[in-house]
Amino acid sequence: MNTVVTSEDEILKASRKLIQQQGWSAVNIRSVAAVCGVSVGSIYNYFDSKAALVGATVESVWREIFQHPADGSVFQDTQACIMWMYERMEYGCLRYPGFFTLHSLGFMQEDKSDGKQRMHQTWQHILDGFCSVLKQDTRIRSDAFTEQFTVEKFASVLFSLMLSALLRQDYDPGAVLEIVRRILYEKPT
Repeated sequence: MNTVVTSEDEILKASRKLIQQQGWSAVNIRSVAAVCGVSVGSIYNYFDSKAALVGATVESVWREIFQHPADGSVFQDTQACIMWMYERMEYGCLRYPGFFTLHSLGFMQEDKSDGKQRMHQTWQHILDGFCSVLKQDTRIRSDAFTEQFTVEKFASVLFSLMLSALLRQDYDPGAVLEIVRRILYEKPT
């Protein structure tokens, strides 16, 4: 058995593999060490606890699911961004069944503060991304946003719709795209 792991990335890759094959309950220091072919102590060189390993694994799954596309123009058009987000959500559910609901519910417990913090950081990153796209989208009417109806508030609505779709496992962005079209692109009558 090897005594040194080549990298933290290899450990996280092994953790993701375990999730895909056996589910979240399979991720622990001992099982990840076995998949990596290293001693348990080697895993502890990178993660000081199971909670730290699971938290980092959750973050790595989020990163894999929402890795930036090669075509950055997706983030300059609100509708293209929404279509991309829903495609990635479907990919995530197929690749990691139950990930969105299980980890969200599991990390809301008090003893999972690191995981909860990582989840909130990821969610804030997505919200910030929506705001950025909304600010860069040249197709949005100049009068679409007001002091009461801000970019940030609409980004929050889009994010809420995304979370709702995740819970329902509904990856058809049609209704959200229609909302965007009517509110942001069309002139009110």
